Amino acid sequence: MDQHIIDLYDSFTHGGIDRRTFLDRLAQIAGSSAAALALLPLLQNDYARAAIVPPDDARLAIDAVAYDAAGARINGYLARLKAKGKRPAVIVIHENRGLNPHIQDIARRIALEGFLSFAVDMLSPLGGTPADEDKGRDMIGTLNADETAHRIAAAVPFLEHHAESTGKVGAVGFCWGGGMVNRVAVLALDLKAGVAYYGVQPPASQVNSIRAPLLLHYAGLDQRVNAGIPAYEAALKAQGKRHTIYVYANVNHAFNNDTSSRYDKPAADLAWRRTIAFFKENLGAPA
Repeated sequence: MDQHIIDLYDSFTHGGIDRRTFLDRLAQIAGSSAAALALLPLLQNDYARAAIVPPDDARLAIDAVAYDAAGARINGYLARLKAKGKRPAVIVIHENRGLNPHIQDIARRIALEGFLSFAVDMLSPLGGTPADEDKGRDMIGTLNADETAHRIAAAVPFLEHHAESTGKVGAVGFCWGGGMVNRVAVLALDLKAGVAYYGVQPPASQVNSIRAPLLLHYAGLDQRVNAGIPAYEAALKAQGKRHTIYVYANVNHAFNNDTSSRYDKPAADLAWRRTIAFFKENLGAPA
């Protein structure tokens, strides 16, 4: 797909332009409003392709679980292997559309690696993630970022003390969720590992508070997010923070999302292998 169209859609999905402006510009690129409307389904996520690990996979136990975050009830999707035992835990933080089928599938994939996998729904205080992804994106835009980061950070002690947890907790997030991983690393001093996929960086002044080692995945074509890499990297180095940065050449923001037109399988597979190895190294190999 034309890179100008992908960049335009990225600007729309991250609040750079409104829907009317997006459709007007898409029509200009495509040649007509009809052509623009025909392209739109190709740009939107196709959740029918989401289940790399089926929701009814017989190897997994899956439950709807909630925790308290300073008086706010946060719902989530807890997945783990059926075999009993204590496991390192991983918080999964969704993109800017909420806890959708794709993120639930990510949680199941992590569970199959032997972790206690907990995908949070940060739209819980607003009634939960809707089926309409455009509405979900609009709802995400109304959240207070600092308040939301504190609510996600509250999942760390929740999982530390979970009956099926070893007490070691990491976090992985994508897009909006990648930015939240960076924020949570600043707030949650007990976090043992953080993996951010193309996430916006925190202010350099906050880096000193980070204790968890970080694995930071970026897309080579993602100019918006990548503009913040140099300052973040410099601050991490200056403060002696453990971190690894990978920039995947010639791929777009959201390259890990296999329901998206921006999905890039080679980059996604490589980043995934690195992510799982990172968690096993820093949280302990699952039993």
